[in-house]
Amino acid sequence: MRVSVFNNSYFYFNKLNILIINNINQRILFVINKILLYSQWLSTGYSHSDTSMPYRRLPNTDTARIKAMRIALEKGKELPPYKLAFSSKTVVRLQKFLANYEHNIQLYHQSLVSQNKKSKDYNEIIRKAKIYLTHFIRVMNMAIFRGDLPVETRAYYGLATDESTVPSLNTENDLLSWGRRIIEGEEFRIRKGGSPITNPTIAVVKVRFENFIEAWNYHNIFAKNASDHTERNNILRKEADEIILQLWNEVEETHSSLPEEIRKVQCEDYGLVYFYRKNELDKVSVPEAQSQTWPDQLFVSGA
Repeated sequence: MRVSVFNNSYFYFNKLNILIINNINQRILFVINKILLYSQWLSTGYSHSDTSMPYRRLPNTDTARIKAMRIALEKGKELPPYKLAFSSKTVVRLQKFLANYEHNIQLYHQSLVSQNKKSKDYNEIIRKAKIYLTHFIRVMNMAIFRGDLPVETRAYYGLATDESTVPSLNTENDLLSWGRRIIEGEEFRIRKGGSPITNPTIAVVKVRFENFIEAWNYHNIFAKNASDHTERNNILRKEADEIILQLWNEVEETHSSLPEEIRKVQCEDYGLVYFYRKNELDKVSVPEAQSQTWPDQLFVSGA
């Protein structure tokens, strides 16, 4: 009888041990599974140390460059040097450069406005000079055709004696060259005793031609000023880009120990501009979705 009771007790004891061992194994497996889930969640990009900042876009227009430097200067006025995210050397460089840069940009735009305003008047002056020169040559050719003037008359103006066509006056250089020839030739012919050509007279043609010369000189001055300002701007733009790059690098370096989102906000407060690429937008959305689901998965109790 005692042997039977002992055997039964031993049987139940062994069964209890098996149940305890199985329960421990299940919980160990449960913990391992949750550790793996947590590791997988981290690998998707939730951790700040595993993610990278979005794409930083440097300004590429004069307006954007000026805005970036103004924001930095305002920060320099608001905060004491020990709280500023960039060096005092950069502040001094900004102060010296920005005023000169803005002034040159203003001069450049003024030169363009002046050139555009004068352009319409200039084109009209060219048109009138061409018309009067063309009409003078045609009247001279008609006089030759009628027999009022000999064909040798064309030689005074540098024209072929056997050609009655009007020379090309399509370019400014053509107008300058033929204008001088026609005026000097007619004045020389009159001094030699020739009858003046009328309707138009050479005096009227000369007035229109001199108006063109004056406008042409002013036009070249405006064009040279615009070209000089453009060349100067190109040099200043390169320096502006160097300053902004240095400035933004210092700001990012100062905030490099902060988590990504906080770092991004702090840097943007200094004027830095960030953009997510298309593939980065997809990656950003994945951790956000998983961050809402993984805690529930992690702490669900095992069976």
